[in-house]
Amino acid sequence: MSKPDRTAQRLFSRGSFLESSRTAEILRAETTGGLLLIIAAAVALVWANSPWRDAYFDLRNTVVGFTPFDLHLDLSLGAWAADGLLAIFFFVAGLELKREFVAGDLRDPRRAALPVIAAVGGMAVPAVIFVLWNLGTDDLVGWAIPTATDIAFAVAILAVISTHLPTGLRTFLLTLAVVDDLLAITVIALFYTDHLDVPFLLLSLVPIAAFGLLAQRGIHRGWLLIPLAVVAWALVHESGVHATVAGVALAFTVPVRTRAGDSDRGLAEHLEHLIRPISAGVAVPVFAFFAAGVYVGGLDGLRAALTDQIALGIMCGLVLGKTVGIAGSTWLLSTFTRADLDEELSWVDVIGMSLLAGIGFTVSLLIGELAFGYGTREDDVAKVGVLVGSVCAGLLATVVLRARNRVYRRICELEQVDSDADGVPDVYQRGDDAP
Repeated sequence: MSKPDRTAQRLFSRGSFLESSRTAEILRAETTGGLLLIIAAAVALVWANSPWRDAYFDLRNTVVGFTPFDLHLDLSLGAWAADGLLAIFFFVAGLELKREFVAGDLRDPRRAALPVIAAVGGMAVPAVIFVLWNLGTDDLVGWAIPTATDIAFAVAILAVISTHLPTGLRTFLLTLAVVDDLLAITVIALFYTDHLDVPFLLLSLVPIAAFGLLAQRGIHRGWLLIPLAVVAWALVHESGVHATVAGVALAFTVPVRTRAGDSDRGLAEHLEHLIRPISAGVAVPVFAFFAAGVYVGGLDGLRAALTDQIALGIMCGLVLGKTVGIAGSTWLLSTFTRADLDEELSWVDVIGMSLLAGIGFTVSLLIGELAFGYGTREDDVAKVGVLVGSVCAGLLATVVLRARNRVYRRICELEQVDSDADGVPDVYQRGDDAP
């Protein structure tokens, strides 16, 4: 009897060359967006605690909009950033998720199992920790705040610390964040919808269906798709469901493959290339600018916020909960399936990636606003918890990953060797003619 193929059971393996190249391209784009996000958040935080803080809050609360057909679209700039710009972010996340499961490496259930199980564990454990900190209070509504992972922020940290993260870990981080985004938008739709206006929700299906029909026919002219997307967003917003859900719904209608079956040149990838720079470079940083500004009130105010149960639940959820949830889920998957880590990696690397996933900035801030109400005391405390928890997770991940950087550098050098000069590194080739 032949021995089982252990290669197929490796966790955090590289995957295909095409998928690895695409992952590297996406993460380069997210790096720029992540750096802009950090800058925007820092400016907002400094401005909100400066002598000119009133100007910041006046700007954030400035109402802009109109009410056509009695639609409630007269929103503050902060609300436009959360409801409008983040719909673009979730549209890109939806495109990425659909492509991964239709034409990417994750169409193989064995490869999809790791990021999906890790994402579920990485959301469940932080939620439990938050609930334990806030039992007996009215603040349990914020249970989902520490469950999110911010891929842009995490990748920006990797760029700052200059770590040579291997392809398998980079791909895992990206797919984990994409699955995490889908779970987050599901949580938002199910648990943070105050009221539901069914007629408007049903009416939103009309422009979504029209958008999908044009996309399926390969029609991607902006003057057709953009008005349909805006109408769909407005109707979902009016229905009471958070408007960012419209972004994911629209993305799921876009075909990944062309009619000829070419999975690498489908409309989903085309739209993703067009819109990702807008999402990473404009939408997310602008949201961070309006969402991260919180008046701390000096050292006394910071001390009071950090000892609040809400902030403690969030910080422990992001730092401890994410690490235990993701690393623990991975260990359980490895134990029950007898799957080994990729031979070049160790469990220290898994812990480092789990800590990095504890950076839960963008979606965590959004859920905090939905849970406690925009500008409330609880929302401000939650923001402090998210900011401090994300920074702590990033610093701890930096320590762990930098300690392994010599190993990562060696792996990255190996992944670039192309002895036969055919454009495909040797580590991705299974035979002379099989990349």
